[in-house]
Amino acid sequence: MKLTEKRAIIIGGSLGGLFTGIMLRSIGWEVDIYERSSHALDSRGGGIVLQPDVIEAFQRAGISDDSLGVVARDRYYLNRDGNIVQQMSMGQTLTSWNLLYGSMRRHFPAEHYHSGKLLTDIEQTDEQVTAIFADGTSVTGELLIGADGPNSTVRQRLLPNYRYQYAGYVGYRGLVDETDIDSNAAALFTERFVFFQFPNSHILQYVIPGENESLLPGERRFNWVWYVNYDEATELPRILTDKDGRHRDYSIPPGLLSPAIEQEMRAYADAVLAPPFQKLVAATKEPFVQAILDLAVPQMIFGRVALIGDAAFIPRPHTAASTSKAARNAIALADALVKHHHNVPQALDAWEPKQLAYGLHLMKYGQSLGDRSQFTYGTGRFGENATQEQAT
Repeated sequence: MKLTEKRAIIIGGSLGGLFTGIMLRSIGWEVDIYERSSHALDSRGGGIVLQPDVIEAFQRAGISDDSLGVVARDRYYLNRDGNIVQQMSMGQTLTSWNLLYGSMRRHFPAEHYHSGKLLTDIEQTDEQVTAIFADGTSVTGELLIGADGPNSTVRQRLLPNYRYQYAGYVGYRGLVDETDIDSNAAALFTERFVFFQFPNSHILQYVIPGENESLLPGERRFNWVWYVNYDEATELPRILTDKDGRHRDYSIPPGLLSPAIEQEMRAYADAVLAPPFQKLVAATKEPFVQAILDLAVPQMIFGRVALIGDAAFIPRPHTAASTSKAARNAIALADALVKHHHNVPQALDAWEPKQLAYGLHLMKYGQSLGDRSQFTYGTGRFGENATQEQAT
């Protein structure tokens, strides 16, 4: 039921935009989401550790939080031979980008989600804000949210000197159907969080929902992430050039990794990973890669415009908090608007300080975890002399 005449414009239709959209709708706002991509978003990032903020956002929005993921009850650490050297009881629920995105898209009215809308300008007065798009259309509301990720157009317009920085390493990633790996490795990996650490690197895996969000045993997927150091000037450009020769900003999606880079990654895996992880990488049909990034902004509000999620702060994935941070931003925004009777300037002023502090905390925490993992022994890679993975 509509409770207010206020309208919000959300730029960015991925998880951050959808979290904000469902939360603002839950307090009675009219909300439209504008996504720059004209194609359906899919499989961005694979697995996600489910955090309480995500569950709270779903509950408040009236989205079922039953069966949101796969429970891993134990955490294993392996040695080089693949034997378990440490075991910890640590229950966690692991979900997928697809499941969270699909759940929110089905809940958010399709007529208010607009694809292929590239923002070109923002204009605002004391009372309203207007988004102008490349197709010549515009829309006006009382609040505009920049939830358009690391390459945020909103942030670039408002803070042109703030851009993400490369952290010094990438995350190779992959998804493997449960039935596509041998039984011994599957028995080790199923419903467990498993790690293998070695100098300046580590790889981890957990089970997530499968295709079509299935949680049925045998229909789920093993999700893995492997952190590998690459020099920004001499190596990263090659890693981020896809199979068609196109240079990408910070990631290569599944199916587009350069064959040469994929071959080198697989050879490196065979040289340095524990055998169960070697099998997991070998069984991966379409590995992908993401540069690990750092970003922090000095402010998140600009009149009637606010930045949320990865448009404002990018914590490294070791925090397992990027998705939950976007959910927390959205929950806190909805709460502030209600508390301040939907007075946007007052609500944003009250909302910003804690969100800035939280974003900065997560970024610094992620840097600490990542630097300890990747740079304790310098900036190079371990075991590269055992393979030809550094072909030039």
